[in-house]
Amino acid sequence: MIHKHTKVLFLHELFEISHIRTIYHMFLAVLLIFCISTLVVDYIDQGRLVLEFDLLFYAFGKSGTVTWAWFLMFFYTLLVPYQLLMFWGSLYHSVPSKLGLSLGTGLVLCALQSCILGLFPVYVVVHHQLPPASRFIVILEQIRFVMKTYSFLRETVPVVVNNTPKEGENPRLPTFSSYLYFLFSPTLIYRESYPRNSHIRWKYVGVTLILGCLFYGYFILVRLCVPLFRPETNLPFTKKKMVLAVFNSILPGIMLLLLCFFAFLHCWLNLFAELLRFADRMFYKDWWNSHSFANYYRTWNVVVHDWLFYYGYRDFLWVSTVQIPPLTLTNMSAFPQQHISQ
Repeated sequence: MIHKHTKVLFLHELFEISHIRTIYHMFLAVLLIFCISTLVVDYIDQGRLVLEFDLLFYAFGKSGTVTWAWFLMFFYTLLVPYQLLMFWGSLYHSVPSKLGLSLGTGLVLCALQSCILGLFPVYVVVHHQLPPASRFIVILEQIRFVMKTYSFLRETVPVVVNNTPKEGENPRLPTFSSYLYFLFSPTLIYRESYPRNSHIRWKYVGVTLILGCLFYGYFILVRLCVPLFRPETNLPFTKKKMVLAVFNSILPGIMLLLLCFFAFLHCWLNLFAELLRFADRMFYKDWWNSHSFANYYRTWNVVVHDWLFYYGYRDFLWVSTVQIPPLTLTNMSAFPQQHISQ
């Protein structure tokens, strides 16, 4: 699907408009106020400037466990699905029992996937009692690797099945470099190649505000959310206090939602796209103009929506409307095309 006539304004384009730029400056001013108020309160209470980030360090604690768990999931995703595909693809057109080869390889892959990308991350999170942000990282990476593996196999298996090599030729198999690039690229739809920029704009990389968003969220939690839910000694917790705390948290909650969107879908994905010279930057659409929740969920995270649309909704329609020979992979030549946004 190639969007040629649809014009979507992204944040870096919206920030060129004066009144949108004003909103951006207002958020920066609020962050500055948070910093100054924190310093003043600490100076008055403690008699000195106290810069403590205990909550931040706690949330991202046990980083060593997160690191080795991520490396294990990454190297498994990098090596095992690819090597199993190479093994299956090299034998598929030469063995007499294609069904037996496919079932055997599929069962082995399903068992490994269930153990390494299914049970292992959950075990690490529960057994090591990871703090909130650390367990969030492990679980999100677990989901990302599962979705990337499925997309890689979904796009390459039908190509091998539908392209019988001539005598003396090798089967059409994906290259390892394209798969490695896909694992780091900010997309969940596998392609042999993607549109690429000619160079890396290091100035653009240098101005990413991921750390700024992290500290912004920290100040919002510490100054606006934590005091609301801090228990008071010798006072019972009542429904009235709960309702007041929830409604007082609505505004900081909205601010945290906007920060998460800006930090991840704009800064983080654009950072990786720039470093990899990845040209397709349609990570979101103008969800702020949505008039319904359905349109909002389709536009605020296009990366995940594309995966669900192609491999969930569209494949389900294909399965429900096409007569499929039992346990075969024929008639799977209609692959989804990744949109290219210039």
